[in-house]
Amino acid sequence: MILYPAIDLKDGNCVRLYKGEMEQATVFNDDPAAQARAFVEAGCEWLHLVDLNGAFAGAPVNAAAVEAILAAADVPAQLGGGIRDMATIEAWLDKGLARVILGTVAVENPALVREAALAFPGQVAVGIDAREGRVATKGWAEETDVMVTDLARSYEDAGVAAIIYTDINRDGAMQGPNIEATAALARAVTIPVIASGGVSSLADLIALRDTGAIAGAISGRALYDGALDLKQALAALKG
Repeated sequence: MILYPAIDLKDGNCVRLYKGEMEQATVFNDDPAAQARAFVEAGCEWLHLVDLNGAFAGAPVNAAAVEAILAAADVPAQLGGGIRDMATIEAWLDKGLARVILGTVAVENPALVREAALAFPGQVAVGIDAREGRVATKGWAEETDVMVTDLARSYEDAGVAAIIYTDINRDGAMQGPNIEATAALARAVTIPVIASGGVSSLADLIALRDTGAIAGAISGRALYDGALDLKQALAALKG
């Protein structure tokens, strides 16, 4: 199982939100590139980046910070937030991103996801963010009646590289991930599922890994708070 350290970007800074609320942002580092280097030096194999302003704006906002991270880090990175058309997808992949994450458009414009997955094999992931099993879009600001499993299954034949599943009520709350729901989703589809939201301890990571169904886990706040030691976590997952 791959551990993805998260760099969430708001106004050019590395922040963590509490349950997806932009007003409840804690700044952990004002130098995203330095943060990326620190994660790479600790041994991470991937980085998970989110343009939080972009998710609300519907277009990239923290591009300069993302580009600085790509220049500073020599591991693959995936990015979500505000990526809603082919031109933006292409531009980011041309700049060296390994994978783009499509969230809002996965609900609103499935044809775009399919087109992108076909055009860029292995480089398009679907981000599914949910409250109580229902998908939320536009930076988690809008709730839909779409069920998580239904949305995931609708992309089974599209060739997407992964599904990043976030339980919004767990995100940044340090209460542990929703292991049951994440494992159930992973078992319902053949697409690799990456868990996001609430990963706050080594025990959480081990529990996710031990389901035998989950391909990866994203952690942010726990790494910044020191509740999770990245080197130790990576070693434990390898062991």
